[in-house]
Amino acid sequence: MPIEDAERWNARYMEDETHLREIPPRRFLVENAGSLPRQGLALDAAMGLGGNARFLQERGLRVIGVDVSWVAARQAKAHLPRLMAVVADLTRFHLPDERFDVILNFYYLQRDLWAQYRRALRPGGILVIETLTQEMHGLRPDIGPLYLLHPGELKAAFGDWQILAEREGWVETGTRHPKAVASLIACRPG
Repeated sequence: MPIEDAERWNARYMEDETHLREIPPRRFLVENAGSLPRQGLALDAAMGLGGNARFLQERGLRVIGVDVSWVAARQAKAHLPRLMAVVADLTRFHLPDERFDVILNFYYLQRDLWAQYRRALRPGGILVIETLTQEMHGLRPDIGPLYLLHPGELKAAFGDWQILAEREGWVETGTRHPKAVASLIACRPG
């Protein structure tokens, strides 16, 4: 599937002129910026065109952005010269232990990465995740159930961490339709 994902995203980014303009950061990230540190190393998993990475850099963080699409990584790097852009398949990616101060994961669901996030964050590090829930299936039946969170799943997965912000439900995203999402900001204990 990752090769097909890369091809699909590369084609989407090549035909879409979104890359010609600055991409805004996700609203949940901006609304909760006070929970983020002002320095350190951040990982932006499935970064797309780098809107969130830009936001983190502007706050003073060094950012490694990982995406399966070489088109997205190249475009993000063109707009953000200090970005450490990595083209990689996250299903075969290994994160080093206790290396990151912040990890972002927006609209990409790979549950087995959660254990890596737990190890890769330094004690006191911040995890920010927002992704689609099963409620989305009614609006977008083309999305496979494997890529949709169960009710309460995200909060339960990090319930032993300090939850700084969380929500679950429908949100406006600036697109044609609202999205059913679960959003979480959690601090690794220690």
